[in-house]
Amino acid sequence: MTGEGDTQTKGTAEGAPGITVDGTGLLCVALLLRLRTAIDGAAPGTVVHVVATDPAAPLDLPAWCHMTGHDYLGPLPHQERPVYALRLSAGARTTRPDAPWHTDR
Repeated sequence: MTGEGDTQTKGTAEGAPGITVDGTGLLCVALLLRLRTAIDGAAPGTVVHVVATDPAAPLDLPAWCHMTGHDYLGPLPHQERPVYALRLSAGARTTRPDAPWHTDR
């Protein structure tokens, strides 16, 4: 994994992350803003791993995926820090650059 605040692009094998977003220490709003930036332009089907230490992440990430249309895959077991997976969907709704809980359309 990458250091705090980093975004890393990795291989795209099924189940393996195409993108890893390290949100260690971030509250969910900042995490979702970082996630939005990291996935901008990524191909549908890309698996994204999100490192999230905010206790609200297990609720906020699935809700954000539902709102935007991405597929929430759930938490990954046996990780040093909490990691959650999602798969980017074609035709997903984007969020406003300054407000991750508001879609552009």
